Amino acid sequence: MEVTADNKQILLKSYINGSPSEWDMELKLGNHIKLEAPTGSNGVLVKNLYLSCDPYMRGRMQNFQASYVPPFSPNSVIEGFGVSKVVDSDDPNFQKGEIVTGLTNWEEYSLILNTSQLRKIQQDDDIPLSYHVGLLGMPGFTAYAGFSEVCAPKKGDYVYVSAASGAVGQLVGQLAKLHGCYVVGSAGTSHKVQLLKNKLGFDEAFNYKEESDLEAALARYFPHGIDIYFDNVGGSMLDAALANMRVQGRVAICGMVSQNSRTDKQSFRNMFSVISKRITIKGFLQSDFMQLYPHFLEDVTRYYKQGKIVYIENMNDGLESAPAAFVGLFSGKNVGKQVIRVASE
Repeated sequence: MEVTADNKQILLKSYINGSPSEWDMELKLGNHIKLEAPTGSNGVLVKNLYLSCDPYMRGRMQNFQASYVPPFSPNSVIEGFGVSKVVDSDDPNFQKGEIVTGLTNWEEYSLILNTSQLRKIQQDDDIPLSYHVGLLGMPGFTAYAGFSEVCAPKKGDYVYVSAASGAVGQLVGQLAKLHGCYVVGSAGTSHKVQLLKNKLGFDEAFNYKEESDLEAALARYFPHGIDIYFDNVGGSMLDAALANMRVQGRVAICGMVSQNSRTDKQSFRNMFSVISKRITIKGFLQSDFMQLYPHFLEDVTRYYKQGKIVYIENMNDGLESAPAAFVGLFSGKNVGKQVIRVASE
């Protein structure tokens, strides 16, 4: 007997220019899906448990073909990282009941045909399943690979992290402390600043919205200059950091959350510092370093279980909460890693 289910979905209505709004997405009801993986498809039918809200997805909402990942299609279901339970499988590598993580759709059930990108999760009572789209997922690996490989840290380095309470920044700061570095982070509310200092172990933190002169603020926190800047925001903060870098400083460009669109005009006053101080600026993608993923899982799982790192999540319940949660990434509403709980296991 054929089994079907209602399948709520979140669609992108049309391409955006600038910051996304809730109205750029819509909740679609009345869609039915067969709870089976078609024979010969080599796919898996999954029930989505947790979905990840990540800043890079804003770029996929814009009609820009020259990026490292293609744009979404208007009037189609949004795609993102998730944690899911296998309901039915036509792929011999996956069995009903297994928990997997990888790219899925913003809907209750998804048929995933590209199963090679899925990773099985070995459930662990000490680690919440949702951490596999955060601490142990793409954001965590971005922090791990970006800091260890791009920043090339040394004990005693002076490290600055922007958007430091976010999904990536919070782990960068803690990894830097484990490397024996001095770490300062910035965030956009006093609550986040307190979390950075009191829960995440940063040496210092400040609210960039309370600073009229970002160059002077960084000079105050780094009187000896910055060795490593892990940049999640770009724009005027990157310019201010360049003015404060030390000789042979390293800048890892991870994100540009301050840049609403590719047509935003930006000017930099401090680019000459790149020459005079021999600064290395490098952009990167976590996918450049996939050979490190097993080491990352081992190291970060161990650090977490030993209590050497903590992780802050912002959990919203229900698929219908996803648009507002995603939009909140760009106004600073969320604290920590933003996750949507679609269903309990």
